[in-house]
Amino acid sequence: MHATSTTGSPPPTVRYAITGARGGFARTLLAQTPRTDRLRPSVLCDLDAEGTVALCVELGYPAAALTVCTTPEELAALSDDQTAVITDTALLAHAAYDVLVEATGSPGAGTGAARLALTTGRHVVMVSKEVDSVSGVALAALAEEHGVVYTPGLGDQPANLVEWYERTRLLGLDVVAIGKSGEYDLVFDPATGRVRQLDQEVDAPELASLLTLGEDVPATLAARARAVADIQRSAAADYCEMGVVANLTGLVPDVETLHYPVARTAELADVYALAEDGGVLRRSGAVDVFSVLRLPEEASFAGGVFAVVRTGDDASWALLAQKGHVVSRSGRYACLYLPYHLMGVETPLSILAAADHHRGSGSRPPAPHAVLAGRARTDLPAGTRLDMGGHHHDVTGVAPVLLDSADAPRDVAPLYLAAHTTLARDVAAGELLLLGDLADPEDALLDTWNQALTRSPLNTGGQ
Repeated sequence: MHATSTTGSPPPTVRYAITGARGGFARTLLAQTPRTDRLRPSVLCDLDAEGTVALCVELGYPAAALTVCTTPEELAALSDDQTAVITDTALLAHAAYDVLVEATGSPGAGTGAARLALTTGRHVVMVSKEVDSVSGVALAALAEEHGVVYTPGLGDQPANLVEWYERTRLLGLDVVAIGKSGEYDLVFDPATGRVRQLDQEVDAPELASLLTLGEDVPATLAARARAVADIQRSAAADYCEMGVVANLTGLVPDVETLHYPVARTAELADVYALAEDGGVLRRSGAVDVFSVLRLPEEASFAGGVFAVVRTGDDASWALLAQKGHVVSRSGRYACLYLPYHLMGVETPLSILAAADHHRGSGSRPPAPHAVLAGRARTDLPAGTRLDMGGHHHDVTGVAPVLLDSADAPRDVAPLYLAAHTTLARDVAAGELLLLGDLADPEDALLDTWNQALTRSPLNTGGQ
């Protein structure tokens, strides 16, 4: 049964535009859209117009309804049942849509597209975490100024985790840590003594004796980390997503490199306990990422999200433990988790919530509680180009770190503001990139970052 408006007529169809329309995230959203009531794509923006059309035809969209447009006049001539395919984000100012889904992954282009949408009265569902990490605070303020919504999109871990955290707060649970699993599991086969992550496989027979935590949790975690040291487990994308979550929740990283424990799902309540209780945390209220360790026949965490909370009534949580919930061996902590993130399959929920209810994920506007920054992996001479690329949008020669903004230098350079810039001076291995190190930062990104700096807590941050 469909909802109706107060006048008795059915609610209108919600039209969305998507940038990065040829990408993997866009594919999952475009595939789901025909299955979702009241939702349709009206504008598809991507540098590869031909590939975008081919993708949509492959997904079952009628070829005759997909029209490549290069001018405002061509957009204006479209009928309501046609979908515009464009390559220039500037044309979004002339297109008919209600919500922009920003999925370019490009800090500069994504910021420009989001700004244009917000200032022309459209909501923005942000799935480019690279954009959000630099410009999210300023874009959220711009959205408020124009009476529209700026929100991360459900289906990506930041929005899923923020909403999971908000649920725990609403219930009055005492949250110790929140986070997500890394994108890919460590799958250990006791029969062969080998561990696999995607298509990489290494010998790690010592994991057979490390499948339980033992009495010394940090020692076991350290031994597991040594066993899989040849596998790259951390990714810039993880740090970026946790930075977005920090800014929307006020929770901050416990350590700048994140803990990245190699842990089994059933262990999370023991792992993310305070150090005084045998866990890894130095303080309560942390964001973090863990690497899933599982056997081949065990279910994946699927890049899902978790919240570790202090338990209350012992009898209540003992009962919950009997029902299979993850409770620490001490009974003091419990882990509540969602083992999935479905990318664009879930994003229609954010699009419709923004259009229908002017509601996004989270109960508070973002503020710069954390800074996704970078430390030089090696000595980087002046003139080095900080290229960004790869599946996880790593920056060449730079290791991502997530800083508590209270401890961050005021002139630290956000990682994705530094991306694609040239170094103006030498940066020694291990040094943080600072704004003054960048010869040619993009003006639009500098503008949004400087706006973020005017909002607490960065404006009173460390030196």
